[in-house]
Amino acid sequence: MSFAYFALIVCLVSASALDIAGAKFGVQLGMTATALGLFAAVFSARKADYEHYLRATVWGRWILIGIPLCIAAQLVPLGLDWAHPIWASSHDALAGLSLGPVTADLGLTLNALVQALAAISLLSLTIVVVRDRSRAELVLFVLSGVTAVSALTLGLRPLSSALATAVPSDLATTMAGLGVMLNLAVMQLAAERAETRHSVVRSVAIGLCGLVGALASAVAVFGLSGTNSAIAAAFGLVLILLILVIRRIDLSPLAAGALSLAALVGAIIVLSFLFEKNAGPILLRLVADVGAETRAALERMLADIRWFGAGAGTFSAVGRIYQSDAGAALMAPSTAFAIFADTGWVGFSAALLAGMMALGRLFLGALQRGRDSFFPAAAAACLVFALVEGFAGSGLLHPAAILCLSTIMGLGLSQSITQSPRGTGH
Repeated sequence: MSFAYFALIVCLVSASALDIAGAKFGVQLGMTATALGLFAAVFSARKADYEHYLRATVWGRWILIGIPLCIAAQLVPLGLDWAHPIWASSHDALAGLSLGPVTADLGLTLNALVQALAAISLLSLTIVVVRDRSRAELVLFVLSGVTAVSALTLGLRPLSSALATAVPSDLATTMAGLGVMLNLAVMQLAAERAETRHSVVRSVAIGLCGLVGALASAVAVFGLSGTNSAIAAAFGLVLILLILVIRRIDLSPLAAGALSLAALVGAIIVLSFLFEKNAGPILLRLVADVGAETRAALERMLADIRWFGAGAGTFSAVGRIYQSDAGAALMAPSTAFAIFADTGWVGFSAALLAGMMALGRLFLGALQRGRDSFFPAAAAACLVFALVEGFAGSGLLHPAAILCLSTIMGLGLSQSITQSPRGTGH
């Protein structure tokens, strides 16, 4: 299991730090490390590790299997009536065949399938590896450090043209939003260590590092990003505070349920207000202004989407058909828009359902956890940020952000399960 743990750290550093630095091989190296780590974990896992994994994924094990299967299904020939409308124009070129793959580009969809398998493998690997508390802490430190560095790059972009070119602003914004939640978890870890007779000096040092990372991330996402990204981060902060209040006051299940319901109603009201501020398709209401011509092209693309979309990962290829200016590439305005365009109503609905199920599992795990509740609490807050930010920006489409979020989810799910039989911590 030690090699799997080492591979996990290598994946985080290579897929995140190297990608942020502009290295083209970072994601490939991260995927390779994930594959090697998963291979090592399978052969070194004990029965307790296997049972822990089953408990952590019992809420939605079908999702881990269904996502790659749905993407693979887009590579299989189906009736053209189910496929994207672009196949209608190629019907004659196919000699009148009534069958064809859903995807508009087999290569891009195959690449998306590999990325999906890598993300699921990383999540599964993290669940098993960070079962040990000391390993979970180090993974949290690495995640908080990587995201804090990403936040700093957003602030330094105006000072360096090379940095502005190497690090996309949407990726830096997404990583900064995740960094706020993760560094708050580091601060809470330091506070719990101080309360349990650990070294006060070391606890203070860890807390100060978390404070610096949280401030850098907060400045980036609240001061240097768009309004909707700041609101997405605010939702995550509110969720962390909600969990902290319920646990510290030791509310009864009925009182905790009522407070959670009130917070949910408030979140729905705020989201309704945000979506109602602008007109047009819902998937375009939280994105930044993209211009009249680009918006018209995106709306035409939405009108042609079928149940199964145009194929996972094919937005860049299909976008060339709709762009009005041959010299300007049509880019996905948000993660939600890209998911809907690539996988249709089926994939988009499944993604939302999976996100809400994972959020519920992490939220309950944070409330039921005896110690170390900050692990699932931070993961739940990161997921809330990702769900809202997914409608406002496209940062989550970057492989570095995908792998980072997969690790966060694996960390939260693994540590939401207590190691003791009574469920009071370990």
